[in-house]
Amino acid sequence: MKRKIRSKALLTLTLLTSMFVSACSGNGTGTTGSDSSSGADGQEATPQASGEVVEIVAWDMPQDGDPAKPYWEQVFKDFAEKHPNIKVEHVMQTLTKEREQFMTAVVGGKQPDLYANAFPDMESYIDQGIAADITELWNNYAEKDQILPSAMQAATRDGKIYGIPNLMYVTGLAYNKQMFADAGLDPKEALKDWESFGEAAQKLSDPSKNQYGYALLGMDWADWFFEYYVWQAGGDLTERQEDGSVKLTFTSEPAVQALQYYQDLKFKYNATQKNVVQSLDENSDDFYQNRAASMIAASNWFGGMVSAGMDIENIGFSALPPGPGGSSPAQVGGAVMIFNPKATPEKQQAAFTYATYIVSKEVQDGLLQYQMDNGIFPNLLNVRSDVDASQFVEGMPEELIQNVQNAAQEGRLEYFLKARLSPYVVKAVQQVLMDESADPMKVMQEAQDLAQREVVDKYNKEIKK
Repeated sequence: MKRKIRSKALLTLTLLTSMFVSACSGNGTGTTGSDSSSGADGQEATPQASGEVVEIVAWDMPQDGDPAKPYWEQVFKDFAEKHPNIKVEHVMQTLTKEREQFMTAVVGGKQPDLYANAFPDMESYIDQGIAADITELWNNYAEKDQILPSAMQAATRDGKIYGIPNLMYVTGLAYNKQMFADAGLDPKEALKDWESFGEAAQKLSDPSKNQYGYALLGMDWADWFFEYYVWQAGGDLTERQEDGSVKLTFTSEPAVQALQYYQDLKFKYNATQKNVVQSLDENSDDFYQNRAASMIAASNWFGGMVSAGMDIENIGFSALPPGPGGSSPAQVGGAVMIFNPKATPEKQQAAFTYATYIVSKEVQDGLLQYQMDNGIFPNLLNVRSDVDASQFVEGMPEELIQNVQNAAQEGRLEYFLKARLSPYVVKAVQQVLMDESADPMKVMQEAQDLAQREVVDKYNKEIKK
């Protein structure tokens, strides 16, 4: 029987924060967010046929503070009973510098057989030969069609498969329904395009009430959300060439249009917070406390909103308003389990059997049931198309779930070479937000010239060696 959402579920924020940070930072503890379970039936590993025991190492032990840890420990035991010929050593990663820990293991010849890393890391891991090509294993996987295509983007390169996604989220615009209603705004009309949203955000702003329309991200991660606006304008910040090199497109019309719109939100519409470089946590708190009428959010943030006291029925979610490009792609993120390319075929097969068990419907549904029983708000987006979180939560607005799923239909990965180019884009964004007279085209040209000299020239030179 379903259980109603607990508005004060103490464990919710802890779990969902760890899920999202894990996906963004590349934390290898992939089980935290991998709701899954029907696995590799019909995909028996070679060791079962031979009777030999194959030992593999998986960096997937949840942290001690993870509220779902008891569930995953039971999953580990269940797998061991079902697959006695596969022995899995579960390793817990550090809470910080997990990328460094993983790369140290790779360089030292001790890469784990299975490791969950963030979507953005896949491009570099594939380039470096760190992620094994599992195309043959994947093509023989009976349930591969149940995994969302948008979840597979990060694991796919030139038609080959390099991993199995076990957690995903999608970004969109979260908004306060009551604040929109009080301002006489119809969300559908307000979110129709950039201009309508700017005007709506302006109408939602009232300094006398310490209220504003849109919590804009301008701090050190500013390019994280800014890139979405470039996509909506019909472009991107980089182009990857056929030879693997990268071309900067900071000064393209879509990128400049996006930066101009950011500047307009701040100075033309007066629709943002005064301190545009305040932290994401401060933006979120403004939204929770009815000071900000809207903000970009991910599909696994709703638990935090509810834990902070928001009424789930008052939270709206939509794809971002389309820009000049006429569409509104959403960023999809999450974690992908990758395999050691130097492991023996037997170990890779065993790791594949285990990984597909983790993302099976049985295990995923089991996690949702566990979360429901323990008052933990679930991630509304699963890597599997046949797993429905709404079946485990009573009182969830059907529209909210549908909008999350709709946003995931047109998903994109973050711009190529983002980890290296982020500081240059962030500086440009901050310049136009701090100076009304700053020329977006000039600012982007300066950022591109500097990034070309300091990053791209060196990168392209290495690629050609």
